[in-house]
Amino acid sequence: MSEAATTSPGDALTELILVMFRVNNLTLTWGDRLVAPFGLTSARWQILGAIVFSERPQPVAWLARDLGANRQNVQRIVNDLHGEGLVAFEPNPHHRRANLVVLTEKGRQAYDAAIRAYEPRANALAEGLDLKDIRAAYRVMVALRKGLEAEDGSP
Repeated sequence: MSEAATTSPGDALTELILVMFRVNNLTLTWGDRLVAPFGLTSARWQILGAIVFSERPQPVAWLARDLGANRQNVQRIVNDLHGEGLVAFEPNPHHRRANLVVLTEKGRQAYDAAIRAYEPRANALAEGLDLKDIRAAYRVMVALRKGLEAEDGSP
């Protein structure tokens, strides 16, 4: 399909979703290359970011929920991060078996290094893009996420 051939909102959404699939794959590959020097992958970086941006330490299940990811996959990655000393587990006063995941100093250093590498690359990618278009794309993605979560019964 092409933009000129779009005849309905459903067709336009299909075009968007197909492009999103491709962009998602390219973004993950790009992110993997970007953070590899810091011992990270896109998935590990994403989880470290979820920990950094949490208002307080969270158990794996909550991190997975916030990321819209499978709990078992997040648990596996968190276990790997723990094994490498990037995260630690703390007792959860509300649930004996669901430890809280916290960043270690080594994890903070890896995350900060990844962000320092990311920022100039993100700025370079943003060159030539209109801020209004970026914000519009963001609003569309949020609306699409909410629609999919509602259809799936997710929070």
